[in-house]
Amino acid sequence: MNSILHGLYAITDDMLTPNDKIFQSVEQVLKGGAKIVQYRNKKDDTETIKNTSLKLQKLCHQYNALFVLNDKIDIAIELGLDGLHIGKEDYSNIQDVKKNFKGILGVSCYNDLNMAKDMQGIGVDYVAFGACFNSPTKPNAPTMDLEIVKKAKDILDIPICVIGGINRDNIKTLLHYKPDMVAIISDIWNSDNITNRSHFFANLID
Repeated sequence: MNSILHGLYAITDDMLTPNDKIFQSVEQVLKGGAKIVQYRNKKDDTETIKNTSLKLQKLCHQYNALFVLNDKIDIAIELGLDGLHIGKEDYSNIQDVKKNFKGILGVSCYNDLNMAKDMQGIGVDYVAFGACFNSPTKPNAPTMDLEIVKKAKDILDIPICVIGGINRDNIKTLLHYKPDMVAIISDIWNSDNITNRSHFFANLID
């Protein structure tokens, strides 16, 4: 399972990948070499999210990539999706999630190593740390000491994802700490050529 959890991790955004462009944009990022695509939708109704999830998962499969749904636990369980990613608002019912969701489960641990250790103990498949840098999509998120990534690599056995404000100018600094996955939002979707931009990141990370 963990061999899938490596490489460029692209995350959709309600503003940057709107419904009328999302499939085209995601296919471009997959062509560029993204290994994981997370669908993050904070505004649409359940049926829209379900339909879009199934179509995006099918698209990911065509490129041997992993599809992950953000936060919508009930939908991920009902549809039997490949992956689910949750944050701190769902920490309290993580045991139930783990019991009922059979796919790959990732958890945001922000900059908390103890939380990451706890989540590993529960049996999640990967943890995410961030924000690494100031992020356009989450401007109020506190940034972390990048040394946390190195410490996490030393004490955790599960793969580590990094997120938050990562772009062409700072990614090499980050790769020094050897994260397994690098999640990028704005610097991919804002590009004039999503495939080329993804290819740039994917080659660096691999």
